[in-house]
Amino acid sequence: MVAGREDGARPRRAAPKNVPGADGAPRRRPVSRTRRLSAPQAMRNAAEQLAQLLGRQPESVSALKPTEEGWQADVEVLELERIPDTTSVLASYRVTLDGQGELLAYERVRRYSRGQIDRPT
Repeated sequence: MVAGREDGARPRRAAPKNVPGADGAPRRRPVSRTRRLSAPQAMRNAAEQLAQLLGRQPESVSALKPTEEGWQADVEVLELERIPDTTSVLASYRVTLDGQGELLAYERVRRYSRGQIDRPT
C-alpha cells in the first residue's frame, strides 16, 4: 500500500504550471511574428521590385548579403541594347530590402559595357 491513498495507487503528478504574470495569466515566450526572408526569396524580391521601378527586366543578381535591417543586393540591368551585344550598356544597382523583403532604397553604383572585364585594382 502506498502512503496517502487507500486504494494503493500512486498519486498522480500535477502537470507543471506556467508561472503567472502580473495579471494572473500564464507567461509565455513571445512568438516572433516576423520571420527573416530567405536568401532566394530576397533575390527574387530585389529583382522584381527594381524592375517595377525602372521598367526594365534585370539580367541577374550578382551579390546578396544579409544586413541588420534585412538584405542588400546588387542587381544587373540592361540599360542600352546595342549590336554587337558586347557593346550593350549595363548597370549595377544596389538594392536595400527590409526583413520582409520590401524595397527600402536603391542606387545605381556602376555603368559598364557587357564586354568589359573587371581588372584588379
